[in-house]
Amino acid sequence: MTDQTARDLMNPGAECIQAHETLDRASQMMRDMGVGALPVCTDDRVSGIITDRDIVIKCVAAGHDPAKVRAGDLATGLVWVAADATVEEALARMEEHQIKRLPVMHDNRIVGMITEADLARRLPDDQLAEFVHRVYARS
Repeated sequence: MTDQTARDLMNPGAECIQAHETLDRASQMMRDMGVGALPVCTDDRVSGIITDRDIVIKCVAAGHDPAKVRAGDLATGLVWVAADATVEEALARMEEHQIKRLPVMHDNRIVGMITEADLARRLPDDQLAEFVHRVYARS
């Protein structure tokens, strides 16, 4: 795996939701694309990420209206990896931050996203098992 990069693992073509868009729009985009997370952008710059769980827990369960809350209001800090980073660097970043989705950037633009499904498809079983243990075993 030493020759593979984050670009080899990622699902290309991550689509952003603009920070001013509402969470109901984010939910519709996630449904239409079959994804559980969207990068949040202001113009062409990625400023964070929002997940389906963020929408449920931080908006709906908190009694807020997803038609009034903006994606930028819930976007969490951006953890990312360069497209030419090694697979090991990408996994280390995900483990360090206990995240299951990792945006991949090239020239300050998002070019894709690495998800658990991508790891399951592309990593050898032993490397996948080690990653799962490290991410899920920590409290």
